[in-house]
Formats: sequence, structure tokens, C-alpha cells
Amino acid sequence: MDKLNILLIGSGGREHALANALAKSPRCAQLYIAPGNPGTARVGANVALDPADHPVVLTFCREKQIGLVVVGPEQPLTGGLADALIGAEIPVFGPTAAAAQLEGSKGFTKDICREHRIPTAAYERFVDRDRALAYMRAQGAPIVIKADGLAAGKGVVVAMTLAEAEAAIDSMFDGAFGASGAEVVIEAFLEGEEASFFAICDGTRALPFATAQDHKRVGDGDTGPNTGGMGAYSPASIVTPVITARVMREIITPTLAAMRARGAPFTGVLYAGLMLTKDGPQLIEYNVRFGDPEAQVILPRFDGDLVELMLAAAKGALPEGAPRFASQAALTVVLAAKGYPGTPETGTEIRGLERAEAMPGVVVTHAGTKRDGERLLASGGRVLNVTALADNVKAARDKAYAAVDVIDWPGGFCRRDIGWREVARGK
Repeated sequence: MDKLNILLIGSGGREHALANALAKSPRCAQLYIAPGNPGTARVGANVALDPADHPVVLTFCREKQIGLVVVGPEQPLTGGLADALIGAEIPVFGPTAAAAQLEGSKGFTKDICREHRIPTAAYERFVDRDRALAYMRAQGAPIVIKADGLAAGKGVVVAMTLAEAEAAIDSMFDGAFGASGAEVVIEAFLEGEEASFFAICDGTRALPFATAQDHKRVGDGDTGPNTGGMGAYSPASIVTPVITARVMREIITPTLAAMRARGAPFTGVLYAGLMLTKDGPQLIEYNVRFGDPEAQVILPRFDGDLVELMLAAAKGALPEGAPRFASQAALTVVLAAKGYPGTPETGTEIRGLERAEAMPGVVVTHAGTKRDGERLLASGGRVLNVTALADNVKAARDKAYAAVDVIDWPGGFCRRDIGWREVARGK
């Protein structure tokens, strides 16, 4: 079995979870993470590379004989890093810029859905504020307002009143999300429960990979503004085998066919945000990479060789069998810096991680941290993920919060109700 040097792009909690999974593979010789964080430094070698500087990345790959590049975040993908790597014949797990439009433009994805009858909410696209406001008022509330481009998970407003919708439209057209809000997508409000569905794709075929449920709002009881995610659990029992089959048949497979027909075959992980309505699953939006914090609960449950699976996808040759997962459930709690999702308080010291990490079945991943000598400091909004595995979601939740409570970080906070839907279902 040939061993590979692997380059992982990214620096967040998702990348720490990916680094942990990649390093476990017998195919992994040396793992490099660019730029990484203090957590990834414990499982590989952090390197100072700018993923936007494609020639520098290619030079590094040649010098280190990289056999697989895994791109964690969305920005390098929409920026064409995979295209540069494919052009240099370096295997990459992640879509081309053309295929990454599925995340890079919400309007693009909605148009794909309309053209190929993929179930999704009714919508219209706008580049003119007055027309957007007129359409919104004609539709009424509740209604969903979205910045078309990338907005770090924060460019979506579920407006329950016309006043909220008007404020969201004004904010986007006034530049709250920069160029990402220059076009606005307005969607009908869907009733149901949200879930995250992940499929591994090789350009032609897709394998259902895993399910999870995220908690987007900052406060307990799903209150306050949207965030990049305050916690998650996996699997999501609400995504039954019957629903999985429908999602693959009605959403994932037609999307792959549509992208092939456009000359932009999709390779990598396709993450479908779903609304499970009384009429069946409907697509809310696509992401073209693993979710954060969903990766932190999916990857510890994966019972296969992640390098083998990603390499097969990159080479257009996915295996026939479904990926294997442990029967255990996983739940992660995001520890965020005070002030998040506004301006976070950075530079505060974090102590006690070793106590949490010593607890059986607990994994702590770093997201927004930095080292100052021996001290560990907060350096971002979402700072740590405390993940626990157990026989069910309730037991995983209890274990995760027990680990959270031994971490000494007065500058941080977390939601205390992660997994509440699944616990209420008796899972």
C-alpha cells in the first residue's frame, strides 16, 4: 500500500477534525496543514501557505511530493484552487470553481433547481433594492432573505415580519456582506425541520455519507442572530433511510447530472442543507465542503479510511459500497468568544483543555486559537469544539457538557441546549 504525503487547506475546527481523520489512515505518510492551528499542529505539520497564491501552493506540492490535497473551506474552492491543482495533475478532493458555484452563488443553485425540478422553495433574484422590496411586500412574511454570495454562514435572514425583511434587504444592499450582497435572493418560507445531508461525489456518482443537525442561532432555544454554527450532532434520526433515498434520487443525483451537463462535474463533498417538510425533503442551499461544526461530529464516527475515500472521489472512481460508520452518536458544543457573532473578544486565555481531553470519548478541536508561549489564547469568534461520542445523543450531550465545564475560560460562552430536538425524541 503506497503511502501519501497529504496537504490539508484550512485553519478551523473543521480542519482539525479532518486532520484527525486523515492522520488515522494507513495511507498517510506526512500530513501538512496550511495554515492550521495549535490543534492541527499536534497531528501534522502546520505550514505558512496562502491558498490564494496558487503558484506557491503548486511549488510546495511538488517539493513535498503531495499525493492528495484536501481543501477544507469554501473560499479557496470558489477561488479556483482545485482548477490549478488539476491542471498540475495533483489529486484534489474538492470541486472546481465552476462546480463550486453551487455554494458561491445561491441564485445559481436556485436556477439549477428550477431548471431540473429539484424540490426547493419558490424564489426570485434581485440586483435592484426597490424591486426586491416590492416583491417582498407582495409575498408577505414570513420570508427568507439571502445574500447571493459567500457570507461565512451569516448571510441568511429568516424574517418573521415585513419590517425584519425590509431591514435585511436594506442591510445587504448597503454593503453588510460586501460584494456577496450585491445580489439578493428572496425565498418562500418553508415549514419543517432542518437537517444536514452529506454525499461524497466523484463527478459522475455519489454515495450518501452522513447526516447531522446543526444549531445556527447564537442563543438557547434557537434565539438571537444566525452564526456559523453553535453545535451539532450526528446522526440525525429524522433523516430516515426512506428520506435518504428520496434525497439521493430527487436532489443529489439530478444536481450531479445538471453539473455534468454544464461541463462542470462536481467532485468532493456535497453538503445539502435540507428542510424536511410535509411534502418531503426540500433543498435550502448547498455547501461544497464539509460543514463546521458538522465535520466535528461526522468524522469521529466514520469507520473507514478517509484518505482512500477522498482519493477515489478525486480520481472519479468511488467504490460501490456505502461508507461505514460507528453505531455511536456524536455531539459537539461550540465554545465561542464573548461578543460573537458580533465583534468577539480576542486574546483571552484558555486553561484546562487537558482535563477535558482526558475524559473518555471526548475530543477537543481548535477553531480560533493561537499560542503565546505556553499560553493558549482565543483568536476568533468560534474558538473550540468539545465533541463527545456515546451510545445515544443524550449520553453524548451529557458527556460533552461535562467536558465543557472543566475548561477554564471566563472569556467564552456556549449554548446549553445542543441536541434538544433529538433528546426530546428520546434518542
